[in-house]
Amino acid sequence: MLWLKALHLIFMVTWFAGLFYLPRLFVYHAMSDDKISHERFKIMERKLFFGIMTPGMILTFVFGIWMLTSYAWELYSATGWLHSKLALLALLIVYHIFCGKCLLDFKHDRNQHSHVYYRWMNEIPVLFLVGIVILAVVKPF
Repeated sequence: MLWLKALHLIFMVTWFAGLFYLPRLFVYHAMSDDKISHERFKIMERKLFFGIMTPGMILTFVFGIWMLTSYAWELYSATGWLHSKLALLALLIVYHIFCGKCLLDFKHDRNQHSHVYYRWMNEIPVLFLVGIVILAVVKPF
């Protein structure tokens, strides 16, 4: 079971690295004003989203579900922390999908937001990370 936890954490870190970095790329992309930069950011954003973030998310869930079905659900299904963590994960998936929508807006030159918007958007994964880690480690309920 420790291997499952380790792999779950490795891919969670991978996923969050992308969730932290993609909005930062959006900040720089929104600030750029030349075609070469726009095209470079489009490539970087696409590779990050599809090559790192999405596989990280999928593998985080694969190993998380594996842990749930192997032992965790029986141990923790009656506790509130697990349900709260799963609710935060559902919201994090919504955020991930929203990042994909922003990526498509930039890809098709439809971005309507300033770099300030993306600076604020860049802070959202921190809130998820803090909440999820506290729930998983402290198990407060």
